[in-house]
Amino acid sequence: MTPETQLTTIQDQSDWYSIIDLVTQSVDSPHSKRAYSRALLDFLEWYDENGRSGFSKATINAYREQLLMSGKSRSSINQALSAIRKLASEAADNGMVPPTLAYGVERVKGVKQTGVRAGNWLSNSDAEALINTPIRRFNNDEIYYLKAIRDQAILATMIGTGLRRAEVASLVWEMIQKRDGRFAIIDLVGKRGRIRSIGIPIWVIDALNAWKTASGVRNGRIFRALNKDGQLAGSVKTKGNYKTDGNLTPQAIYNIVSENVTYAGLVNAQGEPTITAHDLRRTAAALALKGGADLRQIQQMLGHSSITTTERYLEPMRSLEVTAPDFIQIELASL
Repeated sequence: MTPETQLTTIQDQSDWYSIIDLVTQSVDSPHSKRAYSRALLDFLEWYDENGRSGFSKATINAYREQLLMSGKSRSSINQALSAIRKLASEAADNGMVPPTLAYGVERVKGVKQTGVRAGNWLSNSDAEALINTPIRRFNNDEIYYLKAIRDQAILATMIGTGLRRAEVASLVWEMIQKRDGRFAIIDLVGKRGRIRSIGIPIWVIDALNAWKTASGVRNGRIFRALNKDGQLAGSVKTKGNYKTDGNLTPQAIYNIVSENVTYAGLVNAQGEPTITAHDLRRTAAALALKGGADLRQIQQMLGHSSITTTERYLEPMRSLEVTAPDFIQIELASL
């Protein structure tokens, strides 16, 4: 039986879907688990539609070209290829494909990325307006008081400390401590298990304290879900018989940001929000840079393992402060 025939037989038996589970279990981040699962399902669908030509280096290279032609971003393509490499490795480890075949797949090269994606970030005035949007909405009788206080605290925390939305969702009151006369988030476990501590501006503490007083929650998860009537959700069973603990999920944080960005008017011509939850992290880095923070301080805040990563992160912000076209002076005639 050739490697190609072996793969087709395995896929007919749906064994590849159990291998996908092994791949997703090999990564820690919930976001990566979802992304890898989606990428592998997309690949298997393409593989099936194209006659199951064999799980080989040539096949994966063909899929790579198909992704490029479809207009997928280079980072998305490289993530998909990374997932497929892990698929090959897990399949070989479990005796489903020969190691030599898996080795060929693992050697498929990613797409070279040039330059740095700029993304979006807010000016100081726009950041301030966004943070205060929930209070304005409450004053206009659009949302309940508790939601206004909670959402302001979430936005303040994200812009004031640069946390990822998953980190905001997992934040507990016990992490907020006073050290050397100032408040900080102590021993936060971030991406890939990296631990860091982050100073908290006093205005963020004020927002957090307002939420603590309004909600009455003083231990455990800081940010909690609310019912439709604006009260704490608590622990309940959903219609699907799933039990919720009353805590906000990373997706809920994303939705809260998107909702308030829209109300703040930060939208495109179609009315879609132009700022995402991750852009608030970029905003934290941009405002810290403009405020005079050095690279090491920003690296510590963001939790990057390498100063090079931080430099790449900040490159778009630095490059747009003063650009070459700023030196081109032309006087236009007016009518």
